Amino acid sequence: MRVIGVDPGLRQMGWGVIDHAPGGRLSHVASGVVTTKTGDLAPRLLLLVEGLREVIALYRPDVASVEKTFVNRDPAGALKLGHARAVALLAPAEAGLPVSEYAPNEVKKTVVGVGHADKEQVAHMVRLLLPGAAPATPDAADALAIAICHAQHAGPALKIKSSRKVAS
Repeated sequence: MRVIGVDPGLRQMGWGVIDHAPGGRLSHVASGVVTTKTGDLAPRLLLLVEGLREVIALYRPDVASVEKTFVNRDPAGALKLGHARAVALLAPAEAGLPVSEYAPNEVKKTVVGVGHADKEQVAHMVRLLLPGAAPATPDAADALAIAICHAQHAGPALKIKSSRKVAS
């Protein structure tokens, strides 16, 4: 099973692709970020969805996992993050992938063992769990952690019935 994890963000949307083999073995495929610059919201969202579509087309995951939004004290910031989450949910759904969502604390607890781990701890455990992985940014490391979380929760017996749409 190939899993793409997505860490939604408006400036940097992290993505990470892993393979989950029978027996629970995990291996790193690729990771990175789709980056936008400040400016009008609509063109930034377009860059995010186009970038995520390219990653999905290139790596052909079987399933997608996306981090849920946590409570934000800044309503405008929360709304902008909500737009980025919509992109993170839309692109894989558009490709016919099943999409699962995980709370940040659930991801951290699964990968690190502690629900309130910091970004450095998450990145360290991602590198330990995925030999050869060297995520370039914390967002890419978080995306790999989200993919790992899904692989751990999905279990090795999960059978995927993907109804992918052919990209035109």
